[in-house]
Amino acid sequence: SGYRTIADEVIRVNGFNPSVAAGLAKTFRHYARMPMASKALMQTELERILASPDLSKDVFEIVSKTLDQGKPSP
Repeated sequence: SGYRTIADEVIRVNGFNPSVAAGLAKTFRHYARMPMASKALMQTELERILASPDLSKDVFEIVSKTLDQGKPSP
């Protein structure tokens, strides 16, 4: 529920202060190094943030890069 709460706040704050929302989104920066169970929960919330309407450029960039870092290397 913690990841969901953070994602809810990122989405909410994005509406009136995208800069602060981008800072909150950085909470997920350890996504790539998390155990699989935690990583799956974080991925769900990161994807939910990306799917939210009117997402700021900064939040989009942070969240999409975070997800990209968690992809397996070729």
